Amino acid sequence: MKNAKDWIKMEIIKVPQARIKALRGDRGSVTRMLEEKLKASISLDKDGTVTIEGEPVDEFFALPVIKAIARGFEPRVALKLLNDEYGMKVIDLRDFARNAKTMARVRGRIIGEEGKAKKIIEDEAEVQVAIHGHTVAIIGELELIDIAATAVFKLAEGVPHGGVYLYLEKNRRRRKAEELKRKAGR
Repeated sequence: MKNAKDWIKMEIIKVPQARIKALRGDRGSVTRMLEEKLKASISLDKDGTVTIEGEPVDEFFALPVIKAIARGFEPRVALKLLNDEYGMKVIDLRDFARNAKTMARVRGRIIGEEGKAKKIIEDEAEVQVAIHGHTVAIIGELELIDIAATAVFKLAEGVPHGGVYLYLEKNRRRRKAEELKRKAGR
């Protein structure tokens, strides 16, 4: 019969240099907090290599949280992924941009002037959005992620901001109406 140590395995992922501090925190405070919440041991090398060790189920739940932090989310937002009703979607903007100049334009459209477009997506779709490098990552309730992702796709494809905002507003109104119907039916 195998003992508990035989079941412990290891996950290794790379975190971008720019996100190492967010994962480590002041004097390791974030790493310690994550280890406690995730019930797994986390070690972080200076080159960005993250090793997660623990029971397989704990590693399974820890991996998306670490990936979310690597994609640009704050740890408190990434921890939402421990809830079964939350998920993360990562959109690769290289699918929409042929070169660095186009990439900057696409990123700028998604962020908007002074972050306005990003904020509207977050508020209307009730999700969190992180833009890091050539990716846009979205964390939210599973049913809401696709709404935000569609808005990101539309902006990346060049749809006018007003049309995207209208799409988001219509979806928010539909969700509110469905919620009121559910409450009235009780």
